[in-house]
Amino acid sequence: MAHLTRTLLRSTTLTALLVAMMGARSSQAAPAGMEQIETVVVIFAENRSFDNLYNGFPGADTYGDRAAQVLPQRDRDGSVLRELPPVWGGLTARGAADPITQAMSAHLPNQPFRIDDPQGFNRPLSTLTQDLWHRFYQNQMQINGGRNDMFVAWADSGALPMSTWDGSHMEMWQIARRYTLADHFFMGAFGGSFLNHQWLACACAPFYPQADTSPAQPVISAVSPSGTALRVAADSPRSALEGIPKFVRDGNLTPDFHAVNTMQPPYQPSANPAAPGQDPRYADPARATTLPAQITPTIGDRLSERAITWAWYAGAWNEVLEHGNHYPAPAFQYHHQPYNYYAAYAPGTPARAEHLRDGGLAGTRFIAAIDHGQLPQVSFYKPQGNLNEHSGNADIQSGDHHIADLIAHLEKSPQWPHMLVIVTYDENGGLWDHVAPPRGDRWGPGSRIPAIIISPYARRGYVDHTVQDTTSILLFLTTRFGLRPLDGVTARAHAIQAATGQPLGDLTGALDLK
Repeated sequence: MAHLTRTLLRSTTLTALLVAMMGARSSQAAPAGMEQIETVVVIFAENRSFDNLYNGFPGADTYGDRAAQVLPQRDRDGSVLRELPPVWGGLTARGAADPITQAMSAHLPNQPFRIDDPQGFNRPLSTLTQDLWHRFYQNQMQINGGRNDMFVAWADSGALPMSTWDGSHMEMWQIARRYTLADHFFMGAFGGSFLNHQWLACACAPFYPQADTSPAQPVISAVSPSGTALRVAADSPRSALEGIPKFVRDGNLTPDFHAVNTMQPPYQPSANPAAPGQDPRYADPARATTLPAQITPTIGDRLSERAITWAWYAGAWNEVLEHGNHYPAPAFQYHHQPYNYYAAYAPGTPARAEHLRDGGLAGTRFIAAIDHGQLPQVSFYKPQGNLNEHSGNADIQSGDHHIADLIAHLEKSPQWPHMLVIVTYDENGGLWDHVAPPRGDRWGPGSRIPAIIISPYARRGYVDHTVQDTTSILLFLTTRFGLRPLDGVTARAHAIQAATGQPLGDLTGALDLK
């Protein structure tokens, strides 16, 4: 045992230590310096790939000005597209005052393009674009074995996945220059927000028991023999230039009943109301998209085991419970609240009251906790829908300003001297990125996303090239607080080690702990 202990202490990363423990409860103290971090804050924005916002960031792995040199997008038969298809229905969201129509988006060269290019569409960061497919199977089909050359082929939005912005105008770009930007950070799971929020909570894909004999039977996907792609319908357009692809059944569950696309919480707030006569705090279980309450352990459960205080702060939570959801604000998204799917946090439980907290409209209650030094040891913050940068619901500028304002408050908080803040995105929102994700496991990782590490202990003006994903946040929490590792965290760490020969990063490459 003494020999093993010396070996673990010589390990250069926290991931190596975690893998060596192989799922056993860690009784080891955190590595030297880690104890200085007393408060961890995770800010989870929405639906942006790394290249979409951070192309050209100094020192980062981006395609820069070499747009014509990236791999061209291929059609559904594997041939190179002669041009990008138009953005079906127009690039801007419906009702835009100055729309970019479908016709205006036709005949773009087969390469990335900037929406804010003064020589092109010349639209500002405040522009609201339409939404794009960002789903479990489509993401894998778009990545195409790491070539990232079928984002257009398997999209519902034509050329839009290839769109980018000059992110140097963002406030968060400037904050990233002051701290550490991770440029090989990937979304934990393939696909969309539902599964990637679950990944942040449990590093798992939720399960629907006996779905084939349940109300959810119609939402079980029809999948190819590979298990990584949808079956294409016979009447699907053959070319991406001809229209949106069609599938036999693009559902929310895998054939073996794991939930991978948006299912609704079994508790309110949920897009599915209660059934007549049912407890109004619940959602109708007879709806095909109501997911049964989950019992898989979460990182919250692991924190509670060790008496580590934590909370999930949801922007506009009480507003929606008391007054309902409204668009364009707060545009609350029910499937962004992962703990609302778990039996341990059901209505009426002490755990729900303690850990599922209202972030307030525009984050006002979360900001109050920051300013008064009342954050728990671990906080997760989810901005409301119109402030999270999600295409179709939010523009980039509003969410960027909101998060930058949160950082300004955090830097002045009484807890700041011993704080670590991670600002990242749940997933890529269907937007292209040129870096291939590492081969992991069945669930991911998916496309590359931005991640910024902000702390008095963060390396200044640094770009961290370590391969990491959403699981890395859970790795950090597990080691810092001596938690029992979640099975999915251990499995992902093993998978990345096997694929790359290097441990999955754990955020510590961004830190200077002495």
